[in-house]
Amino acid sequence: MSDVVRAALVQTSWTGDQESMIKAHEDYARRAAAQGAKVICFQELFYGPYFCQVQDARFYAYAEAIPGPTTERFQALAAELGLVMVLPMYEQEQPGVLYNTAAVIDADGRYLGKYRKTHIPQVQGFWEKFYFRPGNLGYPVFDTAVGRVGVYICYDRHFPEGWRALGLAGATIVFNPSATHRGLSAYLWQLEQPASAVANEYFVGAINRVGIEDLGDNDFYGTSYFVDPEGRFVGATGDPHQPELIVRDLDLNLLAEVRDRWAFYRDRRPDAYEGLVRP
Repeated sequence: MSDVVRAALVQTSWTGDQESMIKAHEDYARRAAAQGAKVICFQELFYGPYFCQVQDARFYAYAEAIPGPTTERFQALAAELGLVMVLPMYEQEQPGVLYNTAAVIDADGRYLGKYRKTHIPQVQGFWEKFYFRPGNLGYPVFDTAVGRVGVYICYDRHFPEGWRALGLAGATIVFNPSATHRGLSAYLWQLEQPASAVANEYFVGAINRVGIEDLGDNDFYGTSYFVDPEGRFVGATGDPHQPELIVRDLDLNLLAEVRDRWAFYRDRRPDAYEGLVRP
Protein backbone atom coordinates (compact mmCIF):
# COMPACT_ATOMS: atom_id res chain seq x y z
CA MET A 1 0.00 0.00 0.00
CA SER A 2 1.41 3.40 -1.02
CA ASP A 3 1.89 6.16 1.53
CA VAL A 4 0.21 8.52 -0.95
CA VAL A 5 -3.35 7.59 -1.93
CA ARG A 6 -4.99 9.20 -4.93
CA ALA A 7 -8.64 9.53 -3.95
CA ALA A 8 -11.75 10.76 -5.74
CA LEU A 9 -15.14 12.25 -4.89
CA VAL A 10 -18.15 12.70 -7.17
CA GLN A 11 -20.58 15.59 -6.83
CA THR A 12 -23.29 15.62 -9.44
CA SER A 13 -26.91 16.50 -10.24
CA TRP A 14 -29.95 14.31 -10.74
CA THR A 15 -30.25 13.04 -14.31
CA GLY A 16 -33.94 12.19 -14.10
CA ASP A 17 -33.87 8.39 -13.85
CA GLN A 18 -32.01 5.70 -11.96
CA GLU A 19 -30.34 3.88 -14.86
CA SER A 20 -28.82 7.03 -16.38
CA MET A 21 -27.65 8.06 -12.92
CA ILE A 22 -25.91 4.71 -12.45
CA LYS A 23 -24.32 4.93 -15.89
CA ALA A 24 -23.10 8.45 -15.12
CA HIS A 25 -21.39 7.15 -11.99
CA GLU A 26 -19.83 4.26 -13.88
CA ASP A 27 -18.34 6.88 -16.17
CA TYR A 28 -17.10 8.94 -13.20
CA ALA A 29 -15.42 5.82 -11.81
CA ARG A 30 -13.70 5.12 -15.13
CA ARG A 31 -12.54 8.74 -15.37
CA ALA A 32 -11.20 8.62 -11.81
CA ALA A 33 -9.31 5.40 -12.47
CA ALA A 34 -7.87 6.86 -15.68
CA GLN A 35 -6.47 9.70 -13.54
CA GLY A 36 -4.84 7.19 -11.19
CA ALA A 37 -7.41 7.22 -8.38
CA LYS A 38 -7.43 4.15 -6.12
CA VAL A 39 -10.55 4.96 -4.08
CA ILE A 40 -13.78 6.81 -4.88
CA CYS A 41 -16.90 7.80 -2.96
CA PHE A 42 -20.23 8.89 -4.45
CA GLN A 43 -22.81 11.24 -2.90
CA GLU A 44 -25.61 10.24 -0.53
CA LEU A 45 -28.32 8.10 -2.21
CA PHE A 46 -26.24 8.34 -5.35
CA TYR A 47 -28.53 6.71 -7.93
CA GLY A 48 -31.67 8.70 -7.14
CA PRO A 49 -32.95 12.15 -6.39
CA TYR A 50 -32.79 13.36 -2.81
CA PHE A 51 -36.43 12.34 -2.31
CA CYS A 52 -36.44 13.24 1.39
CA GLN A 53 -37.51 16.75 0.34
CA VAL A 54 -41.04 15.26 0.35
CA GLN A 55 -42.83 12.42 2.15
CA ASP A 56 -44.08 10.06 -0.55
CA ALA A 57 -44.16 6.26 -0.30
CA ARG A 58 -43.55 5.83 -4.04
CA PHE A 59 -39.86 6.51 -3.38
CA TYR A 60 -39.60 3.32 -1.35
CA ALA A 61 -39.20 1.67 -4.76
CA TYR A 62 -35.61 2.97 -4.91
CA ALA A 63 -34.61 0.66 -2.05
CA GLU A 64 -32.84 -2.63 -2.77
CA ALA A 65 -30.87 -5.32 -0.98
CA ILE A 66 -27.25 -4.63 -0.11
CA PRO A 67 -25.46 -6.56 -1.43
CA GLY A 68 -27.79 -6.71 -4.40
CA PRO A 69 -27.97 -5.76 -8.08
CA THR A 70 -26.33 -2.32 -7.87
CA THR A 71 -23.65 -3.51 -5.46
CA GLU A 72 -22.84 -6.43 -7.75
CA ARG A 73 -22.70 -4.18 -10.81
CA PHE A 74 -20.12 -1.97 -9.14
CA GLN A 75 -18.22 -4.94 -7.72
CA ALA A 76 -17.47 -5.98 -11.30
CA LEU A 77 -16.41 -2.44 -12.18
CA ALA A 78 -14.22 -2.12 -9.07
CA ALA A 79 -12.41 -5.34 -9.99
CA GLU A 80 -11.97 -4.17 -13.58
CA LEU A 81 -10.56 -0.79 -12.53
CA GLY A 82 -8.69 -1.81 -9.36
CA LEU A 83 -10.69 0.83 -7.48
CA VAL A 84 -11.99 0.84 -3.90
CA MET A 85 -15.58 2.13 -4.06
CA VAL A 86 -17.99 3.58 -1.49
CA LEU A 87 -21.59 3.40 -2.73
CA PRO A 88 -24.23 5.29 -0.71
CA MET A 89 -27.60 3.69 -1.50
CA TYR A 90 -31.14 3.09 -0.25
CA GLU A 91 -31.24 -0.31 1.44
CA GLN A 92 -34.16 -2.66 1.96
CA GLU A 93 -33.30 -5.25 4.59
CA GLN A 94 -36.82 -6.65 4.28
CA PRO A 95 -40.14 -5.09 3.18
CA GLY A 96 -40.80 -2.08 5.39
CA VAL A 97 -37.31 -2.13 6.95
CA LEU A 98 -35.27 0.50 5.10
CA TYR A 99 -31.94 2.20 5.76
CA ASN A 100 -29.72 4.95 4.38
CA THR A 101 -26.64 2.85 3.73
CA ALA A 102 -23.21 2.84 2.11
CA ALA A 103 -21.68 -0.33 0.70
CA VAL A 104 -17.88 -0.64 0.60
CA ILE A 105 -16.16 -2.61 -2.17
CA ASP A 106 -12.46 -3.42 -2.27
CA ALA A 107 -10.22 -2.94 -5.30
CA ASP A 108 -10.49 -6.62 -6.22
CA GLY A 109 -14.30 -6.41 -6.33
CA ARG A 110 -14.95 -8.01 -2.95
CA TYR A 111 -17.93 -6.69 -1.00
CA LEU A 112 -16.49 -5.73 2.40
CA GLY A 113 -19.62 -4.65 4.22
CA LYS A 114 -21.83 -1.63 4.84
CA TYR A 115 -22.48 1.29 7.13
CA ARG A 116 -26.02 2.40 7.97
CA LYS A 117 -26.63 6.07 8.72
CA THR A 118 -26.99 6.38 12.49
CA HIS A 119 -28.58 9.80 13.02
CA ILE A 120 -31.80 10.43 11.09
CA PRO A 121 -33.17 14.00 10.77
CA GLN A 122 -36.81 15.02 10.49
CA VAL A 123 -36.87 18.73 9.62
CA GLN A 124 -38.22 20.79 6.74
CA GLY A 125 -36.73 19.51 3.49
CA PHE A 126 -35.08 16.53 5.22
CA TRP A 127 -37.98 14.22 6.08
CA GLU A 128 -35.73 11.21 6.57
CA LYS A 129 -37.57 9.42 9.37
CA PHE A 130 -40.33 8.78 6.81
CA TYR A 131 -37.82 6.72 4.77
CA PHE A 132 -35.15 5.29 7.07
CA ARG A 133 -34.68 3.44 10.32
CA PRO A 134 -31.66 4.53 12.37
CA GLY A 135 -28.56 2.49 11.60
CA ASN A 136 -27.80 -0.49 13.81
CA LEU A 137 -24.39 -1.68 12.63
CA GLY A 138 -22.24 0.63 14.73
CA TYR A 139 -19.25 2.37 13.16
CA PRO A 140 -17.40 -0.22 11.09
CA VAL A 141 -13.98 0.45 9.58
CA PHE A 142 -13.09 -1.49 6.45
CA ASP A 143 -9.64 -2.85 5.59
CA THR A 144 -9.17 -1.91 1.93
CA ALA A 145 -6.39 -1.71 -0.61
CA VAL A 146 -5.91 1.97 0.34
CA GLY A 147 -6.01 1.51 4.12
CA ARG A 148 -8.69 1.59 6.78
CA VAL A 149 -11.79 3.38 5.48
CA GLY A 150 -14.80 4.60 7.44
CA VAL A 151 -18.12 6.14 6.40
CA TYR A 152 -20.30 8.69 8.20
CA ILE A 153 -23.36 9.88 6.23
CA CYS A 154 -24.61 13.50 5.93
CA TYR A 155 -26.51 14.45 9.14
CA ASP A 156 -24.20 12.14 11.10
CA ARG A 157 -21.51 14.79 10.76
CA HIS A 158 -23.19 16.97 13.40
CA PHE A 159 -22.51 14.30 16.05
CA PRO A 160 -18.89 14.02 17.26
CA GLU A 161 -19.29 10.60 18.83
CA GLY A 162 -19.27 8.66 15.55
CA TRP A 163 -16.26 10.55 14.22
CA ARG A 164 -14.38 9.53 17.35
CA ALA A 165 -15.55 5.91 17.18
CA LEU A 166 -14.17 5.66 13.64
CA GLY A 167 -10.85 7.08 14.78
CA LEU A 168 -10.64 4.67 17.71
CA ALA A 169 -11.26 1.83 15.25
CA GLY A 170 -8.24 2.92 13.23
CA ALA A 171 -9.77 4.80 10.28
CA THR A 172 -7.27 6.70 8.13
CA ILE A 173 -9.82 8.09 5.64
CA VAL A 174 -13.48 8.78 6.48
CA PHE A 175 -15.97 9.60 3.74
CA ASN A 176 -18.98 11.78 4.51
CA PRO A 177 -21.41 11.53 1.56
CA SER A 178 -24.17 14.12 1.84
CA ALA A 179 -27.15 15.87 0.28
CA THR A 180 -27.38 19.28 1.89
CA HIS A 181 -28.61 22.69 0.76
CA ARG A 182 -27.69 26.32 1.16
CA GLY A 183 -30.60 27.44 3.28
CA LEU A 184 -29.91 25.25 6.29
CA SER A 185 -26.33 24.13 6.74
CA ALA A 186 -24.00 25.92 4.34
CA TYR A 187 -22.38 27.88 7.18
CA LEU A 188 -21.35 24.59 8.82
CA TRP A 189 -20.08 22.80 5.71
CA GLN A 190 -16.49 24.01 5.85
CA LEU A 191 -16.32 23.97 9.67
CA GLU A 192 -17.49 20.60 10.92
CA GLN A 193 -15.57 18.14 8.76
CA PRO A 194 -12.22 19.98 9.05
CA ALA A 195 -12.71 20.21 12.82
CA SER A 196 -13.51 16.50 12.97
CA ALA A 197 -10.45 15.66 10.86
CA VAL A 198 -8.29 17.59 13.32
CA ALA A 199 -9.93 16.19 16.46
CA ASN A 200 -9.66 12.61 15.23
CA GLU A 201 -6.45 12.85 13.21
CA TYR A 202 -7.45 11.37 9.86
CA PHE A 203 -8.42 12.50 6.36
CA VAL A 204 -12.04 13.33 5.55
CA GLY A 205 -13.69 13.31 2.14
CA ALA A 206 -16.85 15.44 2.24
CA ILE A 207 -19.25 15.03 -0.70
CA ASN A 208 -22.36 17.07 -1.53
CA ARG A 209 -24.58 16.97 -4.60
CA VAL A 210 -25.32 20.00 -6.79
CA GLY A 211 -28.36 21.58 -8.42
CA ILE A 212 -32.05 22.11 -7.74
CA GLU A 213 -34.25 19.03 -8.05
CA ASP A 214 -37.92 18.91 -9.08
CA LEU A 215 -39.05 17.70 -5.66
CA GLY A 216 -38.34 20.98 -3.89
CA ASP A 217 -36.42 24.22 -3.92
CA ASN A 218 -33.39 22.80 -2.14
CA ASP A 219 -30.28 24.26 -3.78
CA PHE A 220 -27.55 21.67 -3.25
CA TYR A 221 -24.30 23.57 -3.13
CA GLY A 222 -21.58 21.06 -4.00
CA THR A 223 -18.21 22.39 -2.75
CA SER A 224 -17.06 18.84 -2.02
CA TYR A 225 -13.54 18.50 -0.67
CA PHE A 226 -10.83 16.49 1.02
CA VAL A 227 -9.39 17.82 4.26
CA ASP A 228 -6.25 16.60 6.01
CA PRO A 229 -5.68 15.92 9.75
CA GLU A 230 -4.33 19.45 10.16
CA GLY A 231 -7.65 20.87 8.95
CA ARG A 232 -6.30 22.02 5.58
CA PHE A 233 -8.18 21.49 2.34
CA VAL A 234 -6.30 19.20 -0.04
CA GLY A 235 -6.48 21.31 -3.17
CA ALA A 236 -9.50 23.46 -4.01
CA THR A 237 -13.05 22.69 -2.95
CA GLY A 238 -15.50 21.64 -5.62
CA ASP A 239 -17.66 23.93 -7.72
CA PRO A 240 -20.75 25.28 -5.88
CA HIS A 241 -23.06 24.74 -8.86
CA GLN A 242 -21.62 22.26 -11.38
CA PRO A 243 -21.01 18.51 -11.35
CA GLU A 244 -17.37 17.69 -10.74
CA LEU A 245 -15.00 14.79 -10.29
CA ILE A 246 -12.53 15.74 -7.55
CA VAL A 247 -9.24 13.81 -7.52
CA ARG A 248 -6.61 14.54 -4.87
CA ASP A 249 -3.46 12.95 -3.45
CA LEU A 250 -3.64 12.15 0.27
CA ASP A 251 -0.27 11.77 1.97
CA LEU A 252 -0.87 9.24 4.72
CA ASN A 253 2.55 9.97 6.22
CA LEU A 254 0.91 13.05 7.70
CA LEU A 255 -1.16 10.86 10.01
CA ALA A 256 1.81 9.68 12.05
CA GLU A 257 3.31 13.16 12.08
CA VAL A 258 0.15 14.72 13.45
CA ARG A 259 -0.47 11.95 15.97
CA ASP A 260 3.06 12.33 17.32
CA ARG A 261 2.55 16.09 17.66
CA TRP A 262 -0.94 16.02 19.16
CA ALA A 263 -1.42 12.90 21.27
CA PHE A 264 -5.20 13.23 21.48
CA TYR A 265 -5.75 9.47 21.68
CA ARG A 266 -3.18 9.12 24.49
CA ASP A 267 -4.65 12.01 26.45
CA ARG A 268 -8.31 11.02 26.20
CA ARG A 269 -10.09 10.49 29.53
CA PRO A 270 -12.86 7.95 28.87
CA ASP A 271 -13.13 7.41 32.61
CA ALA A 272 -14.40 11.00 32.86
CA TYR A 273 -16.97 10.81 30.04
CA GLU A 274 -19.50 8.32 31.34
CA GLY A 275 -22.12 11.01 31.97
CA LEU A 276 -22.03 12.12 28.33
CA VAL A 277 -23.85 8.99 27.15
CA ARG A 278 -26.66 8.97 29.67
CA PRO A 279 -30.11 9.67 28.13
